[in-house]
Amino acid sequence: MAQTPKSLVSKLSKRGPHRVLRGDLALAGQPGLVYTPAEGFNLPAVAFAHDWMVGVGNYADTLEHLASWGIVAAAPNTERGPVPSHIGLAADLGTCLDICTGVRLGPGRISVHPDRLAFAGHGMGGGIAVLAAAQREQVAAVAALFPAPTAPSAVVVAARITAPGLVLSGSKDVDSLTSDALALGAAWQGPALRRTLDKASASGLIEGRRLLGALGIGGSERRTQQLTRALLTGFLLFHLTGDKTYAPFGDADAEFPGAHPPVAADSAGEPETAEHRAGVQISQLLGR
Repeated sequence: MAQTPKSLVSKLSKRGPHRVLRGDLALAGQPGLVYTPAEGFNLPAVAFAHDWMVGVGNYADTLEHLASWGIVAAAPNTERGPVPSHIGLAADLGTCLDICTGVRLGPGRISVHPDRLAFAGHGMGGGIAVLAAAQREQVAAVAALFPAPTAPSAVVVAARITAPGLVLSGSKDVDSLTSDALALGAAWQGPALRRTLDKASASGLIEGRRLLGALGIGGSERRTQQLTRALLTGFLLFHLTGDKTYAPFGDADAEFPGAHPPVAADSAGEPETAEHRAGVQISQLLGR
C-alpha cells in the first residue's frame, strides 16, 4: 500500500536508520564538513551552501539528518564574512562534490555514485546552489531553500537548468525583497516543485544561536526545520535514487501538510521586474 504524503513527511521528519559519520573536508583541501552513512557504495550526495554570515555548524543537524537517510552531505565552510563571493561559494560546492566522488570516504566502505549528485542551499546559499548547478553538466537535482537574491542572479541562470528543482519559501517573507523564491520558481526551465511553508520564516532553518538572533532578528524554528528536512530528504531520495516510494516529492500536485503552492506563483512576473532588480541590488551590497 502506497504511503500518503502526510505519512511520508511524518516519517522523513525523523532521523533515518543509518548510523552517521562526520568528516573534515579540510583533509582534502576544502574547508568544510561532510556527513555520511557509516557505510554504503554508490550513494547519492548533496553539496549544501550556507546562508549569509553563518556556517556549517548552523546546519549540523540538517546535514546529519540527510546522512541518516543514506545521503552523503558535504558543506563548504567558506565565504562566511559580511561581503561573501557568491561565485566563490558556488565553486566550493562543486569542489565538495568532486571530493565526494573522487575520494573514498570514511573507513573505506563508503563511495558516491557520479550520477547521483545534487546541490542545495539555504538563503543566500539557495541561490548559490542554483549558480553551482549552472556550472555543472551532470547534476540530478537542485534545492533552493528560502532562496535570497545573489550576484550574479540565480533567477537568470535558473532559466537554463533542466534538472528537477525544489524551491521552498516561508509564508512570513515569501513576498519580501530578500526572497527570490517566486521569481526563481517561475524561471526554472526544468520541473520545479514550489512550496510555501505555513508560519515559517527564512531564518527559521538556521540552528543554534547567531549574531542577528541576539539582536531579535529571526530565530531558530523547530517546526520549520522538521518540515524542511522532510521535504528536502524526500526530494533527494526520489530524484537521486529513483525510489518510487518518494514519488510524491516529485509531484507538483501532491499535498503536504503545512505546505502549499505559492499563492503568487503565477504572478511572479519576469526575472527582471523592478522588485527583483531591487532585491539583486540588496544582494550586491552583501555579496559579489
